This record gives sequence, structure tokens and C-alpha cells, in this order.
Amino acid sequence: MTTIPLFNSDGNNIGALPLPDSIFDVEFNQTLVHQAAVAEEANQRQGTSSTKQRSDVRGGGRKPWRQKGTGRSRQGTIRSPLWRGGGIVFGPHPRDFRKEIPVKMRRSAMRCVLSAKVRENVVIGLDSLHFEHMKTRRMADMLKALNLADTRRVLIILPEYDEVLYRSSRNIPSLTVRFAPNFSVRDALVAHKIVLLAGAVEKVASVWTPAKAKIEEGTAV
Repeated sequence: MTTIPLFNSDGNNIGALPLPDSIFDVEFNQTLVHQAAVAEEANQRQGTSSTKQRSDVRGGGRKPWRQKGTGRSRQGTIRSPLWRGGGIVFGPHPRDFRKEIPVKMRRSAMRCVLSAKVRENVVIGLDSLHFEHMKTRRMADMLKALNLADTRRVLIILPEYDEVLYRSSRNIPSLTVRFAPNFSVRDALVAHKIVLLAGAVEKVASVWTPAKAKIEEGTAV
């Protein structure tokens, strides 16, 4: 079974956190991960950019000058795309950028990313994390104790939503807090360090363990 170092909130190493191999020790599939990441980023686009074509710009109904005899190029409207204030050629228009990806593919991509991060030794375990009151300083001190204060992107995965922890972390630019299993492939992919709470492992395993592994575990039992 795969293990990662386990720390407490004071930064002391207190042992090892076991992780299921069916999620944290799988082969990396670059094509699948790329497809999942592109779909997630595309689904975040609003698609509301809009420009006016020459038929949408007000005015320009009169021919600016006669066709011949002026020495200038022939023009039919001052709203031509060649004119300042004219229409836009091939400009963006409202559209839906959404890309659909099957749930099994998205979960498989997540397993690939988490396994790669574990092999890179950028995933550490945390026994527990709880604040009674919202305090950004306490979160910053915890990151400093774990030697993560200078890390550009840190992802903390909680077992469940905690508003106090979330609000204590939102003013730290390098820190992202998510709760299991509601975090994306991109969240894990761009993180330089992942802090996985011990209680979140069971929730991640209950959702992302492939059906084949579940059958094997049941047979073994």
C-alpha cells in the first residue's frame, strides 16, 4: 500500500498515512489528463464576448462619395470593416464552450494526477485541521510550520466543507482549500504541494475507487 508522510498542524512528523493503490498508484495517462483539464477550463468560460458586424453598427446607410471621379477608392458605407468605427470581421459572438466528458474518464484522470503527485513526493498527510474562529494568521503559521510558506501553489483537501477554514485561507494567494471529493483535475494538476487530511482519504476512496478494485476487495474479503 502506498504511504505518504503524516504531520500534525505543528509541523511534526507523526508517522505515515496509508493510501489505497487503486487511486494513488496508477499509471499516468497524459492524453486522458489533458482532455479532462481542457474540458474543465472550457466549462469555466462564460462565452459572452460579442462584437458588431457591419450590419449591426448604426449609420452608414449613405454612400460616402460618388463611385468615380474623386480619385479615392470606391466605398459604399462608412461602416465598412476597413473604416474606424465600422463593423468587426470574424469577431467573437456569444457561444457555448462547454465540453462534455464521461464521469468515468474524469475520475480516471483524477487518479492519474494524484498518483503522479504522490510519485513526485509533493503530497503530504495532515492528521487534523480545525479552527474555532476565523484567523488568517493561524493558517499562515500552519503553512510555515509545514515549510509551505514559500510554495507558490498549495492545495489543502478537507474531508468536508468548513467555512471557518475556508475564510481563514482566502486571503492567502498561494493557498487553495477544497473538500473531498469536490475538487477538480486542474486543482491537483497545478498544485506544487498537496496537503491531504487523513479524514479525506476515505471519502476520496469511496467515490473514486474503480469498480474493478471494489470487486477485487470484496472477493478478497
